[in-house]
Amino acid sequence: MGDKANAHPGAAGRAATADHPASVRNVVLVGHSGSGKTTLVEALALTAGAVNRAGRVEDGTAVSDYDEIEHRQQRSVQLSLVPVEWGGYKINLLDTPGYADFVGELRAGLRAADAALFVVSAAEGVEGITGATRMVWEECAAVGMPRAIVITHLESARADFPQMTRACADAFGGDDPDAVLPLYLPLHGEPGTDGHAPVTGLVGLLSQRVYDYASGERKESEPGPDQLPAIEEARNKLIEGIIAESEDESLMDRYLAGDEIDHKTLVDDLERAVARGVFHPVLAAAPAAGGARQGIGTVELLELVTGGFPTPPERPVPAVTTPDGTPRPALTCDPEGPLAAEVVKTASDPYVGRISLVRVFSGTLRPDDTVHVSGHGLTDRGHEPRDLHEADERVGALSAPFGKQQRPLPRVIAGDLACVAKLSRAETGDTLSAKDDPLLMEPWDMPDPLLPLAIQAHSKADEDKLSQGLSRLVAEDPTMRLEQNQDTHQVVLWCLGEAHADVALERLRSRYGVQVDVVPHKVSLRETFAGRSAGRGRHVKQSGGHGQYAICEIEVEPLPGGSGIEFVDKVVGGAVPRQFIPSVEKGVRAQAAKGVATGNALVDIRVTLLDGKAHSVDSSDAAFQTAGALALREAAAGTTIHLLEPVADVRVLISDEYVGTVMSDLSGRRGRVVGTEQAPGGRTLVRAEVPEIEIGRYAIDLRSLSQGTARFNRSYARHEPMPPQVAQKIREQAGPGA
Repeated sequence: MGDKANAHPGAAGRAATADHPASVRNVVLVGHSGSGKTTLVEALALTAGAVNRAGRVEDGTAVSDYDEIEHRQQRSVQLSLVPVEWGGYKINLLDTPGYADFVGELRAGLRAADAALFVVSAAEGVEGITGATRMVWEECAAVGMPRAIVITHLESARADFPQMTRACADAFGGDDPDAVLPLYLPLHGEPGTDGHAPVTGLVGLLSQRVYDYASGERKESEPGPDQLPAIEEARNKLIEGIIAESEDESLMDRYLAGDEIDHKTLVDDLERAVARGVFHPVLAAAPAAGGARQGIGTVELLELVTGGFPTPPERPVPAVTTPDGTPRPALTCDPEGPLAAEVVKTASDPYVGRISLVRVFSGTLRPDDTVHVSGHGLTDRGHEPRDLHEADERVGALSAPFGKQQRPLPRVIAGDLACVAKLSRAETGDTLSAKDDPLLMEPWDMPDPLLPLAIQAHSKADEDKLSQGLSRLVAEDPTMRLEQNQDTHQVVLWCLGEAHADVALERLRSRYGVQVDVVPHKVSLRETFAGRSAGRGRHVKQSGGHGQYAICEIEVEPLPGGSGIEFVDKVVGGAVPRQFIPSVEKGVRAQAAKGVATGNALVDIRVTLLDGKAHSVDSSDAAFQTAGALALREAAAGTTIHLLEPVADVRVLISDEYVGTVMSDLSGRRGRVVGTEQAPGGRTLVRAEVPEIEIGRYAIDLRSLSQGTARFNRSYARHEPMPPQVAQKIREQAGPGA
């Protein structure tokens, strides 16, 4: 790592084809927005020879293909794949968005990768290591994913590499900060007029070699006598850290005895420790400036990826079952094994149609193969039910993506990634397998969308296209949920945040030609009677010919929450003929569904039919339905009508330092904290009951309160009476008669 002969870079414009899983490296870049992930990917592609100049492929297409909204807001909103070749290895670089709203894209990248590079900006100092980044680190640690750290923006005047390495050790080292150590130290040039000394290269701690990038090309040399003492302390600490994680227990004894551990042994042990996920090297990188062919630290980083990160066969394949849930034996990353591939991302191209980014875990995928598509049936998120989602499909062209280009591939073996065209039924998270041996891979963890966005078609033309556009949108993004609310009659897109919602609207407009208007989101309120009341419904009309005649008398009393509507018949003497009693009930229930005060459904009452009158000729089913509705409305006028609001069970997982702030905020939302419990990692789980009307924007507000470190989920608990002052505002909004 920085200690090997320069590898031969790949040729620009050529699609890399992996011949064996051991020649593949799948690496996901993780970091907060602005940390420099995309710039680093471009610099790595330039160094590897995949592009001819920074950020461009041969025809001038940008390396990363962004949505229109990304160009406007200067941020990545989707996972992008950039494959490069280095030293005979194919490296799939997965660039993920750093903004919290697009965590679904990040999780897709983690699923497709075998190792992670955590990118931290030196320009932002310690604050650049966000709580959200630490949470992702812990998730990777839980599954044993190897990780390394790259400190970027070394050219910044604020950059302090020693301070950042200490901060990384504190943030990511946990109980073992000595497992997070730098492999290189920055080499600084002469200070400028502002006193800032630019970074011109790196000094390898193990090799004790200088890698000078000042000329735009990496040049290697011996360190000067004045440089060796400066690196001695850091070098000794690194050697001790490597030996501490070595599988060779005799190595520590030899080191303590004063033996000189040879360079090759140290490098080999370092690479094994990195691949096992027990040692996390810190590297430094700066993008190529001007016409420079190589960015500072890019060669060293590529060597770490190829030498220290694990091969796909070294990582476990996700568990598989048959589509009906029957367990299957564990698979291995074998090109000759059963086909098991997963769609980690789907996108729509206006010319090609749907394109699926696929990770092949087992077997080999070839163009024109017929595969079976199995899904998890995310019906709660607007997807098709699983039994309708199962389908056989013919695989279209296979290609290696590079910006807007698609370079053809003859096959995709186990361990590799590629784009597959024209899988019209496949959605993100679906499994592709042999049609005669269908499989289903266990799903990866996806966050629940908790920010509601109520929409309606802008015009009649948009209304005709809305349903299809929305179904395609949620098929691409499983972190989005589509709801057709039967109570409020609203179409609701549940998103992860405001930026996520903005992207959804932009994609509807630009990709699917659907213009929508955002309207205020409504919660499903209810009404109920505060006390006992009686009502008389009289529907008598005579207008020539067959008339209408129905009279009924009812009594209404409130019931406990959750009781619904009970209808009791206590008519005696045939005052209401037996055939019309169901008609009265039907009219009562129809009116209850419409509400009697604010247009919200009436619930939790018992309606007792006591008496009535009928006519031998003019009474009818329709007449008694109308009379029943009129009787209920009259009864409502004689008592107070309570508005019931939905209350949610809210569970917030929060760092201990923010517990007081979060609990105070919940109280301000009319919430009741019902318990707290300690959680691992210095966190607290806060459980509360909060009216849903108060947490419409909680996904946004909680992120602000906790600096992005908190998570929450919610579930419906019950409806309960709304405070009078809040209910009065709702009645005023409902208009006259409320």
